[in-house]
Amino acid sequence: MAKETGRSPIDAEAVVAAQQQALPETNLLLIVETFQALADPTRARILYALTRQTLCVRDLAIVVGVSESGVSHHLRFLRDRRLVKSRRDGTTIYYSVDDQHVAALFQEANYHVDHVRRGLPDHPYVIHSHED
Repeated sequence: MAKETGRSPIDAEAVVAAQQQALPETNLLLIVETFQALADPTRARILYALTRQTLCVRDLAIVVGVSESGVSHHLRFLRDRRLVKSRRDGTTIYYSVDDQHVAALFQEANYHVDHVRRGLPDHPYVIHSHED
């Protein structure tokens, strides 16, 4: 629930509806944590590469231009947040995105950036918009 501000709403019904539809705090904190994980350029490069194919630490290090220990550090961070998962094949550990939601986040972010960069209108679908 939002803090009391001492101000009168312009549209009291809209405020009540927005408060009732607010995300549970635990969900909100996990969403923030996910976006914080994506906010680092190296982690974003790693995740984007893994949305394309499964890779081991050495190959990821080559792809993103970071040391293997640096990649391992980032992968541990991402694994702790359930953004990547691993599987062992002999002595090599391969990494992939934890689920397709991670790939979908990148796809949507890329669409957004492309639309902003090129000045294009929004997609023909709108999930939820109060203005429409």
